[in-house]
Amino acid sequence: MDQNYLKVGTIVNTHGVQGEVRVMSVTDFNERYEPGSRLFLEWNDQMVEVTVKSHREHKQFDLLTFEGYDTIESVEPLKQTTLYVSIEDLHELDDDEFYYFEIIGCEVYFTTGEHLGRIKEVMQPGANDVWVVDRPEPGAKDALIPFIDEIVKDVDIENGLITIDYMEGLLP
Repeated sequence: MDQNYLKVGTIVNTHGVQGEVRVMSVTDFNERYEPGSRLFLEWNDQMVEVTVKSHREHKQFDLLTFEGYDTIESVEPLKQTTLYVSIEDLHELDDDEFYYFEIIGCEVYFTTGEHLGRIKEVMQPGANDVWVVDRPEPGAKDALIPFIDEIVKDVDIENGLITIDYMEGLLP
């Protein structure tokens, strides 16, 4: 998959007979699905642009239709297809907000200069994100770092460096 695109969801099924698809979304920005928005499908190793015609929420899914896809037959082949947004269509975030792709891969250091490891995943268990840090020591369990001001002291996306304070109970 091209690095110029970010996954926003997966078409998991069709819905009805009018070309509506059921999307399991992985974006925090539902406005990506507003009518007129452009999304991309990975189809036969190509990125195919589609324009959102309509959007509504139903249970835990987003239901979308695309311009030019008006029948169940036209969207049936799209099942299990991943939806992407172009990097150039990303929203500006506040200074203390980051996209996951910016955080994953960053090296984490304590304020003492000691290296903790590299972020390999971001989880959303509740009130705040938790960064999963792969520790380089043999046999070391992953460290779970809550993204809170008391722990995370500096995030330098440009250089891929994150500085944190040690807190009791932080490491397994």
